Amino acid sequence: MNVENGIHDPHYFVPAPSRWPIVGSIALFCMGMGAAFWMNDVGAGKYVLLTGFAILIWMIFGWFGDVIREAQAGQYGTQVDHSLRWGMSWFIFSEVMFFAAFFGALFYARVISVPELGFFSHTHDLLWHNFNAVWPTSTGPKVDPYQPMEAFGLPAINTAILLTSGATLTWAHWGLVEGKRDHLKIGLAITVLLGLSFLTLQAIEYHHAWTEMSLHLASGAYGATFYMLTGFHGMHVLVGTIMLITMLGRALRGHFTPKHHFGFEAAAWYWHFVDVVWLILFVFVYWL
Repeated sequence: MNVENGIHDPHYFVPAPSRWPIVGSIALFCMGMGAAFWMNDVGAGKYVLLTGFAILIWMIFGWFGDVIREAQAGQYGTQVDHSLRWGMSWFIFSEVMFFAAFFGALFYARVISVPELGFFSHTHDLLWHNFNAVWPTSTGPKVDPYQPMEAFGLPAINTAILLTSGATLTWAHWGLVEGKRDHLKIGLAITVLLGLSFLTLQAIEYHHAWTEMSLHLASGAYGATFYMLTGFHGMHVLVGTIMLITMLGRALRGHFTPKHHFGFEAAAWYWHFVDVVWLILFVFVYWL
C-alpha cells in the first residue's frame, strides 16, 4: 500500500506513526509498579500509581482525539468502516465471555456445588455445624450472618432505569439517522443522566449491603459472586457512560452524519450489551 505526498490509498487508511502505544505502555508500567510498591508499603508507591493513571488519561484523550480528527477528515473509507465494526463486535464478544465465566461460577455454586455438599450429609460437621445446603448458604459460625439482597427495591429501580436508557438511546439513534439532531442530543443527554443515576443507586445499594446487611466479599460464595458480577457490571456501566458522554460532546460539536456515525453506533452497541447483561444478572443474582 503506497502513501505518497500525504495521500492515502482510498481503499484503506494508513495512519501516521503514533506515540500513543508507547505512552500507554509507560502508563500501565507505572500503574503496575505503583500498585506493587503501595501494597508493600513503599512510600512512593501511591504517587507512582497516580502518575500512571494521569499518563493513561492523557493517552486516552490524545489517542481518541487523533481517531476523531481522522474520522472527521473523511479518511476512513468503507474497508476501515468494516474493520471497525468487526473490531467492536469481537470486543463485545470478549466481554460476553468475560461475564460468562462469572455466571458459570454462579451456576456451579448454586446448581452443582451446594446441592452436592448437601447430598453427603456426613460431611456437614466437617464444613460447619448445622450446614444447610440452601442457596444462599450461611457462611459458618466465625462469620457474621448476612442478609441476601432483595430483588424488588433498588435493583428493580435500576432495571427500569437501564431499560429506559436503552429506549432513549435508540430514540437518539433514530434522530441521528433521520437528521433530527435535537432528538439526538436530547436522547443522549437523557441516557447519560440515566447511566449516572444507575451508578448512584448502585453505590447506595452497596453501602446499605455492606453496613446494614453484613453482606461482604467474604460472605461465602454468595457474597463473592454477588460483588464480582454486580461490581464488574457497574464498571461496564461507568465505561459506557463515559463513552456516551463523549458521543454527546461530539454531537454538540456537530459531529456525525446520518450515513457516517460508527463512533455513536459502537457506543450504542456497548450500552445495549450492558443492558442485556444486567437483565440476566437481575434474574439470576437478585430474583431467583
